[in-house]
Amino acid sequence: MSIGASLFLIAVGAILRYAVSDSIEGIDLQTTGLILMIVGVVGLVISLFMYFNASRRGTAVERDRYVDRDPPL
Repeated sequence: MSIGASLFLIAVGAILRYAVSDSIEGIDLQTTGLILMIVGVVGLVISLFMYFNASRRGTAVERDRYVDRDPPL
């Protein structure tokens, strides 16, 4: 899940949880909003962890690059 999708889920969940007062028979919109916010926060934490972990280590090309130079004379 990307950072944008996580933020979208958090926003939709917050709207359902706090701004919608209508009811649908068989569906609790406040609980649905809470679930969407929790899933969005978990996705955001995982996305940020993966992003910072990858940027700290560098890409595979940068790590495996070997430059063979002749020593200066």
